[in-house]
Amino acid sequence: MKTKFFNFLMVAVLTATLVNCKNKAEEAVTSDAEAAKVSEATSQKYITDVLKSSIEWKGFKPTGTHNGTISIDTGTFEMVDGQLHSGTFLIDMKSIKALDLEGDYKTSLESHLMGTVEGKEGDFFDVNKFPTAAFEITGTEATADGKTLLSGNLTIKGMKNNITFPVTVTATGDDLTITSDTFTIDRTKWGVNYGSKSIFDNLGDKFINDEIELKINIVASKRS
Repeated sequence: MKTKFFNFLMVAVLTATLVNCKNKAEEAVTSDAEAAKVSEATSQKYITDVLKSSIEWKGFKPTGTHNGTISIDTGTFEMVDGQLHSGTFLIDMKSIKALDLEGDYKTSLESHLMGTVEGKEGDFFDVNKFPTAAFEITGTEATADGKTLLSGNLTIKGMKNNITFPVTVTATGDDLTITSDTFTIDRTKWGVNYGSKSIFDNLGDKFINDEIELKINIVASKRS
């Protein structure tokens, strides 16, 4: 009986692992920072609508997940011949919101992620010292499925790395939308080390996964 139970438990664990691996978003290709693309004289500029734009995030730990949003602060993008060419946007790190919690639990998590908890200042994103993050386009490449591989320098906590991930770009009339596939980044590459078992020893099951899942949603309007 014990052997049958053990075999059943092992199958359940392996099945859960396979499901998690299958559902996990791919990590963005990450490399050293590169030179940002500059706008051309023939480019059409679009200004980000910050009220309609946001970044969705999801964090993972052994006991479950948390998810929420971060607001876009400002942003401009340039199109050339109907194709996304260059652009930048700032991310308001003081706007981190948790959507899966309410009340004091929500406030506590948001404050901890921002690194503003008294006695724990500087944890996670340390927003008082680094109130904004930034993204600047360094390259674009069309793919066979009609999407665009977008490459750009992502700066968080003063550390800059280049990442590449797929986006869908749609320009209709005066409106531009840029919607990324869901992807992950390894937060420790930007010095966000709190609770990382790849950085700290003896965390047991109290660790927080290094991977953060992101989905970028940009809405912009043509500037005349």
